[in-house]
Amino acid sequence: MNSIDFMWIIMWMIYEKCANLIEVGFWNTAKMKIVLEEFTIDSESSFRVFRPRLSQIFYWHFHPEFELVFIEGTDGTRHVGEHISRFVDSDLVFIGSNIPHLNFDYLVKKDYEKVVLQVRQDFLQNAMLETPELAAIQQLFQRSQYGIAFGEKTKKMIGERIKQLEGLSYFGQFLEILSIFQLLATTQDYVLLHEQPVENQYNKKDQERIKRLYQFIDENYQRKIDLQEVADLSNLSEAAFCRYFKKMTKVTFTEFLNHYRVNQAKNLLLLDKNVTETCFDCGFESMSYFNRTFKKLTGENPLAFKKRYFTK
Repeated sequence: MNSIDFMWIIMWMIYEKCANLIEVGFWNTAKMKIVLEEFTIDSESSFRVFRPRLSQIFYWHFHPEFELVFIEGTDGTRHVGEHISRFVDSDLVFIGSNIPHLNFDYLVKKDYEKVVLQVRQDFLQNAMLETPELAAIQQLFQRSQYGIAFGEKTKKMIGERIKQLEGLSYFGQFLEILSIFQLLATTQDYVLLHEQPVENQYNKKDQERIKRLYQFIDENYQRKIDLQEVADLSNLSEAAFCRYFKKMTKVTFTEFLNHYRVNQAKNLLLLDKNVTETCFDCGFESMSYFNRTFKKLTGENPLAFKKRYFTK
């Protein structure tokens, strides 16, 4: 993927909810879906602190809330927006509103500790604008739209404080969270994960139309999809649909479909399915085309991708 616009198309497939995901601890990993995570907290608080354990779940999701994630005791994958990298031993990342991301403990096999802090999208919104003492925190929240990963010294200091939050009262948590954000706002020990902020640029009508198209692809990607089918779904001619889709996503429909199928293929390969089975399960009609497309989009062929994870 080479377009933030493309990621926002993926993000707007919200027909499956995840309200019970963390409680039940289950996800169908055979299909990679992105979900809108619902934010449910105590009515007496504007934030929540929790310890999700999702190592067997491919949880590619987004939510309007800002999220600070701390994980330690393991190596893993940091996949935030278009950024993909590995972290070693621990990670501390601040993720802005509505940036799609993968759970940091996906496929982790070692024992680990993870704490997540989520705050509402309007957290201290008016106060930040009117209180000079909160100016640095306001700038931190603005930078979070790039995704922020913090360095070793900050991870160690902030991680210990995050782990103690649950033992405090709501007011005690609030004061400690303010202090944590102030420290994160003033440290230089960080890197931005994107060169540009990840932003939503689609109006509601476009979102709904793209969501219908995405749902159709999600339900039919394992078979051949004719262009006329998706054009009819959008109430457009084939030519008009192609122009509209390219304008909205910056990629052609075929490129989009290939992106989706390769994402599904990655997930199947990580579930230890063989390359041939993965190829046809994801709607590719020939092994040669599958290998060529997979390498074009990921930089490596499917077998190399699989070996990279299963030889560690």
